Amino acid sequence: MLASPESCPALVLNADFRPLSYFPLSLWPWQEAVKAVFLERVNIISEYEQEVHSPSFTMRLPSVISLKEFIPQSRRPAFTRFNVFLRDRFRCQYCREHFPTHELTFDHVIPRSKGGRTSWENVVTACQSCNLIKGDRLPHQSGMLPRRRPVQPTTFELQENGRAFPPNYLHHSWRDFLYWDIELETETL
Repeated sequence: MLASPESCPALVLNADFRPLSYFPLSLWPWQEAVKAVFLERVNIISEYEQEVHSPSFTMRLPSVISLKEFIPQSRRPAFTRFNVFLRDRFRCQYCREHFPTHELTFDHVIPRSKGGRTSWENVVTACQSCNLIKGDRLPHQSGMLPRRRPVQPTTFELQENGRAFPPNYLHHSWRDFLYWDIELETETL
């Protein structure tokens, strides 16, 4: 039985055949993918078995598309809470444990009340417990040093970190374009 069109997103690749984003994975709903095909903005690389119909036209839904024009990636990623978590790989920089996003917060290594800024170089991922324990103290006062010195990541570093967190669903046609660390099958003679 075929899936509904709503369950058939298209993986969007840049013109160099790399995903626009790994985390979150660059996906377009089927309607956007079909529109981009008709506007000749993308090439279809792979298709689902699922078809959509109009009164005069039938089309298999694209599962992988590539942009016809290259979109350069920003060299400086936006400073967002999510990107801080991604830089730190969703790991508290104090207790070193992994947590789901909703259990994380960010901590100012040098508290704002002591002149610390909200910047890549002063904010780290922290679990709620560690953040509460550290409180409004400097690292040497609390005895809590971050695992790694906070720095501004490159877009490439964030993309690489995103690759380590594959999405819950991967269509088989996407695997060749996502570079997940999977063992390839070898042929024996």
